[in-house]
Amino acid sequence: MGDIREFKCTYSNSVGISAETTAGLGLQFPDAYMHSDTMQILSKAIRKHDGSEFCLLPFCRTIEAESMGAILNYGDANTGPRAKDPICATLDEVISLPPIDFSKKRIHEVLDAVRSLKNEGETVCLEITGPFTILNALMEPRLVFKAYRKNREKMKLVFDKLSDELIKYIEEGKKAGTDVFIFSDSAGSLDILGPKFLTNAVEDFYDPFLRRVNDIIDDSCIFLLCPKFTYAVIDTGHAEFVEHQLSPGIDFMKAMLEMKGTVKIAGQVCIKNVGVRLSNGIFREIRML
Repeated sequence: MGDIREFKCTYSNSVGISAETTAGLGLQFPDAYMHSDTMQILSKAIRKHDGSEFCLLPFCRTIEAESMGAILNYGDANTGPRAKDPICATLDEVISLPPIDFSKKRIHEVLDAVRSLKNEGETVCLEITGPFTILNALMEPRLVFKAYRKNREKMKLVFDKLSDELIKYIEEGKKAGTDVFIFSDSAGSLDILGPKFLTNAVEDFYDPFLRRVNDIIDDSCIFLLCPKFTYAVIDTGHAEFVEHQLSPGIDFMKAMLEMKGTVKIAGQVCIKNVGVRLSNGIFREIRML
């Protein structure tokens, strides 16, 4: 086990939500972020603008936290929803938050949008938000890191709670017809946590979480881990790459769809690098050790 490599996010072929992609749609913001029908319009508009072959939902990293009670600023036509005021001051308060009700709020609308887009024949990707980004919407970030440093065992209980909720979300996403689950955690990367905290997080959250993901992903879908966390789980000795040879030059999204049923977890490319091709045709599976 060596140092954790840092994956540099130096590219992004997808602009996501912007005035450029929302212009001319006739939508009202932030109301458009609240409903399945307008989510579908936005997702297809972004797909068309990017020249991609998939619809990505949602348009923010706040869905899970909001469903647990987080207070949001819902944004406008240029920016999607983002966290506003924290609602918890301690890890115990986070643990006491109610479980996600998938029949209510925007998370229900997201799942309905996935279902409708899939029924229209779209390839649908559902982004899942990681624990530190969720926690940063529920607590002050400095309190999160202070609590993790002082009481790792209590943080493990928080991670267990969040893992349970995310696994249920993935299961609901499968029922709705999601083709590709995308996992990201912008607040939990190496440059923010540092190697010690990230190593602990791999042991306390990512390793057990990914093993649970591996158990529930079937031939209907595939799970794409952000490359930042691919390096984290591999470089800490919890997983390895397994290579699969496909046609040289294949589009990465097409490769993922082709590998459904063979590979459960992948992680070599960022989904925002729309249109990237595997020049050598090698698709890398993440296999837990």
